Amino acid sequence: MRVTQSMEQTQFLTALNQLESSISNTQSGISSGLAFTTASQDPVGAGLVAGYNQVLAQSQQYTSNGSSATGSLNIEDSALTQLQNQLQSLRDLALEANNATESPADLSAIATQVQQIQQSILSVANTQDGSGNYIFAGYSTQTQPFAQTATGASYSGDQGQRQVQVGAGQTVVVGDNGDLVFNQIKNGNGTFNVTAASANAGTGIIGATSVTDPADYVAGTYSINFTAPGTYQVVNSGGTVVTSGAYTSGQAISFAGMQVTLSGTPASGDSFAVAPSTDQSVFTTVQNLANALQVSTTSSTGEAQLNNAIASAINGIDQALDQTQTVQSSVGARLNTITTAQAVATTQQTQLQQSISNIQSLDYPTAVTNLDSENTTLSAAMEAYTQTEGLSLFKYLQD
Repeated sequence: MRVTQSMEQTQFLTALNQLESSISNTQSGISSGLAFTTASQDPVGAGLVAGYNQVLAQSQQYTSNGSSATGSLNIEDSALTQLQNQLQSLRDLALEANNATESPADLSAIATQVQQIQQSILSVANTQDGSGNYIFAGYSTQTQPFAQTATGASYSGDQGQRQVQVGAGQTVVVGDNGDLVFNQIKNGNGTFNVTAASANAGTGIIGATSVTDPADYVAGTYSINFTAPGTYQVVNSGGTVVTSGAYTSGQAISFAGMQVTLSGTPASGDSFAVAPSTDQSVFTTVQNLANALQVSTTSSTGEAQLNNAIASAINGIDQALDQTQTVQSSVGARLNTITTAQAVATTQQTQLQQSISNIQSLDYPTAVTNLDSENTTLSAAMEAYTQTEGLSLFKYLQD
């Protein structure tokens, strides 16, 4: 086949375009620092980089989730600390009120302080984060969870516990609902509760209560009845006498694996109910205490009723403190989990970024050498063709 001048020109232009394209790619790489920017330049490398970037983006999302969760949990931790401080102040006031030297005016003043603390606890229960979300509302973060009522407070949140993913197959709870924190507080000693009958005419006062032997403990409803002065019977819900004996003030009455200490002088016909502990809102506990302190009484029976009400409140406060500490410990454990997960994610991200860099980062010395070589090759090719054809490049392109 005869090679014409036109064919030579076409071949030259094709080679020239290829050289110019190669120079452009090399210059682009030097400018961007990347060995390739499109999949066509390195299909295998581009595929690997795409896979690494996908994993990297997911890991970075986990880190972002963890940071957000840490912020939420820190707000909750702070709120729980405030709650514990308020509960401790409330307990101190209850102990102060449980003193025979306090006058009705003194008790009324303490009741006012109790009500002020109740407002503070309500404020803590309605804590919001920086985005205006209520942290103790469960999933209903835009709904104020608690509102004061005559008997304590009502709850408008739900029982949900929001979770976020902080690692592959790893989630953490980022908020505890208010029902768990403020309402699910066991009364009594947490296992069983003792209450004095409202019609009691004596001065019997409830003291320490405990489970003496978990193996012998029989949960159920019992009644400690004083059938005559100095004599008691413990009757179960079926009316069967479980135990009986002579009453001594301050001496524990034992039955069904538990013991109840009473002091004072119960009257004949007085009774004390024993039943498994049930949930009682901390707001109800506070309101009951405030109500009891506002009842003015000078009778020994009235004093006994007040002492029993205060003792019941102290038990409720102690249970609320235990519950708060349990939740706060859980918050701390979750924060530690997030810290560990983020450390793992940071290490993974560093490794992924290094792998991407190893594949896609430009080898500058080699690139500069290649650019020099490509420019030299282009110049030589143009000069050689011009000499061969006896044409200037400008004239050649005009043709």
